[in-house]
Amino acid sequence: MGYSGTTEAGRERTRAERLTEGLTVAVASVLSFGLLAGLAVVFSTTAWHLVTETGTSAFSRFAVPMIFLALVALPLVPACLVFRSGRRKGSKQLTAAVPAALTLLGASVALFAALSLIIAHVD
Repeated sequence: MGYSGTTEAGRERTRAERLTEGLTVAVASVLSFGLLAGLAVVFSTTAWHLVTETGTSAFSRFAVPMIFLALVALPLVPACLVFRSGRRKGSKQLTAAVPAALTLLGASVALFAALSLIIAHVD
């Protein structure tokens, strides 16, 4: 029996591998969006207090929520880039989504930690 011509990249993945990838994506996505929701609550209440104080300008009433939304959406940018990179390399959608979900989780954790430190030092 000789070489059959099949390679490791061409083999079909088992159901357990697909299930593991799906669970990884689901857990990382839920955790990262939970962190982002926590940031949303903290910064929306902070922004509400900032813009409802007397003496604030119309620009600051507009700028504070926009900065907040930009910070919350920031972890989505590297996750999208990682996902597109995986799809360009010919990976299947779920295979490309695993590194993207982990990137989203890592960026969310880093942003959450940084903003938590900022809040702790401001108060």
